[in-house]
Amino acid sequence: MDWRRKDGGWSPYLAGALLGLLAIASAVATTKVLGKTSYLGASTTFVRAAGLLERTVAPENVAANEYFASQKIKVDWQFMLVAGILLGALISSKTDKSFKAEGVPPVWEERFGPSVGKRAAGAFLGGIVAMVGARMADGCPSGHGLSGMMQLSVSAFVALALFFGVGIVVAHIVYGRRAS
Repeated sequence: MDWRRKDGGWSPYLAGALLGLLAIASAVATTKVLGKTSYLGASTTFVRAAGLLERTVAPENVAANEYFASQKIKVDWQFMLVAGILLGALISSKTDKSFKAEGVPPVWEERFGPSVGKRAAGAFLGGIVAMVGARMADGCPSGHGLSGMMQLSVSAFVALALFFGVGIVVAHIVYGRRAS
């Protein structure tokens, strides 16, 4: 069976199965190494990265921050997982020849025009909204979706349904209905 799509990309079924195996492996490995189970997620890593950067310019702020005192700013296995996701995506897009650097994606340009500044502002503000939401929910969509559903958590099913539902509504508002 060929696991590659006609466009050269990965089959979502293969990628999903591999991600499921990674989630199981991370739960088993962290339980054996750390003595407690640590699940897949990314939002805490980005907060820790911000703490690492802030510590270089204002260490007193980081030391006084209640969140950083409880979460400990460190480069751990989840930090390396996020770095691996970036590196893996780069390698994957290079090997299937889909990589291209673009300041403004075609879908954005079609709806909002070719302004790189407008695109950067939209991405930055969207990132802030996503991170605030992830912190309010005590985890990101990948954490709730992968790890929570792996545990059959009712709150994870609800959270994931809301993530997708709101995402669909916002996509329709922002991009409008596109003809196929």
